[in-house]
Amino acid sequence: MLTRRNFLERGYGLGGIALASLLKEQGLLANSEIAAEGSKVFDNHPKPPQHGFGRARAMISMFMQGGPSHIDLFDPKPVLDRLDGKDFPGELKFDDAAGASREVMAAPWKFSKHGECGMDFSELVPHMAGIADDITMIRSMYTGVNNHGQSINALHNGSILTGRPTLGSWVCYGLGSENENLPAYVALTDPRGLPVLGVDNFTNGWLPSVYQGTVIRSKEPRILNLDPPKSLQGAVQGRYLDFVGALNQRHLNSRPGEQELEARIQSFELAARMQIAAKEVLDLSDETEETKRMYGIGEQPTDDFGTRCLIARRLVERGVRFISIFTGNQTWDSHSNLITNLPAACAYVDKPAAALVRDLKQRGLLDTTIVHWGGEMGRLPVIQNRSGAAKGDRKTVGRDHNTYGFSMWVAGGGFKGGHVHGATDEFGHRAVEGIVNHFDYHATLLHLFGFDSRDLTYRRNGVAQSLITDLNARVVSELLA
Repeated sequence: MLTRRNFLERGYGLGGIALASLLKEQGLLANSEIAAEGSKVFDNHPKPPQHGFGRARAMISMFMQGGPSHIDLFDPKPVLDRLDGKDFPGELKFDDAAGASREVMAAPWKFSKHGECGMDFSELVPHMAGIADDITMIRSMYTGVNNHGQSINALHNGSILTGRPTLGSWVCYGLGSENENLPAYVALTDPRGLPVLGVDNFTNGWLPSVYQGTVIRSKEPRILNLDPPKSLQGAVQGRYLDFVGALNQRHLNSRPGEQELEARIQSFELAARMQIAAKEVLDLSDETEETKRMYGIGEQPTDDFGTRCLIARRLVERGVRFISIFTGNQTWDSHSNLITNLPAACAYVDKPAAALVRDLKQRGLLDTTIVHWGGEMGRLPVIQNRSGAAKGDRKTVGRDHNTYGFSMWVAGGGFKGGHVHGATDEFGHRAVEGIVNHFDYHATLLHLFGFDSRDLTYRRNGVAQSLITDLNARVVSELLA
């Protein structure tokens, strides 16, 4: 007969039972899809790129969820000035037909040229205008799925469908991290809430969960439960962790190929190592007052976003591979009140975003760090939601979605500086020249990280899967230095 004591002595162990119970509660046992890669080990140890294409080693993405209006910020259209208040002369692709109109609205803000390259910027983003010679402005982005969720998915995971691994997960899957004491993939969230789709913006999808983005909150404590209880501090905790680690390893050895188990054990171990490393990287007391002023820290409305941008720079310095900085849910989604909402959204991010590029450059990090700024869509060149206001009254009107041609910018990591790529039509509605689809953008990023997008794959249910879902994807060489 198998007694309870025999059961525990034969290798199952109290630690293994406790761990199995915890994993069951979290739904992480025996995932057949994750097991498709067999007994392969997944971790975030640093790995060399497959090829020698580019020089990027890290990426910081500032994601402006909601859809910044490109025709009010980066893509001036003189034709709209001439047609302002008149009916739009062509076809329009509305998302919200109920609130739609055909009344043309020119940009209410002035544009001017900046930098030696003469790049156009609206008066709403004077600090970004100051880094014109360091960025590539892509004016011909296209996803063609005219709502937030689908377009967010397209830009994050390569498909309009949810549940797939995001770009950050793929980069960490391919390259790992250069710091074993910090997460490889970090999401710096906004105090006003998560973007549309929530945690899907930084999910590992069906990649092993070791590639999930780790949230660093916008307020203290930025990482929950980082400090051990007083009874476990010091040498006591060290002995405890060694003991638990031995139990976990024995439990894992008896279950080869159980990748979710392995990933969760790695996560527990990382949490212990982060007790020192994370506190150090999140402590800005060693930064100069000049640096903090450059990011707008200690002043409004830039304090929060500036703090997160500075943390992102500190993470990159310490070998973190991929950082996403998010704005709040629908911050840029100006279906109405554009005249007040857009300046407020710009004031929140303009100074810190430019400071991040300048700071990376002065520290010699920009050459190897890709910086991205942009959202999932732009806006239409006509008025939306007049709501009874008299013709000519623009105080409450806005603009509808536009995913058929919009702008975003990238810098560093092998991208050109002082370069404008592509163009929309004369109204700013559709990309017509040098079109960059979301899959082209992803292929170009992976290229700069040293991967052929067709080679960075993961076998799921016996089928090789990749970030790129369109066989026509191309590396946009015109963007590269």
